[in-house]
Amino acid sequence: MEAIKRIVRVPENHEIIIKVPQYLPENEIVEVILIVKKRPDSFEQKINMLKASIKDELFQNDIRKVTEDFQAVDFEGWDNGI
Repeated sequence: MEAIKRIVRVPENHEIIIKVPQYLPENEIVEVILIVKKRPDSFEQKINMLKASIKDELFQNDIRKVTEDFQAVDFEGWDNGI
């Protein structure tokens, strides 16, 4: 299975054309899924979402894991004597 992801804006005519890669044979069955994510409409809503992330345990755990994963890389190539 292969996934090809494209993010597009809904045009005025509400039509999205899908270009299928040339290497896929004709009559190949593919699955097309349209996922719509509602974006925060205002700056205030975005700020409120950021504030809510402080209390989100799943988000905090993800940040902790990323920090741990890159801890060794953070100083790689830097002169620590400065």
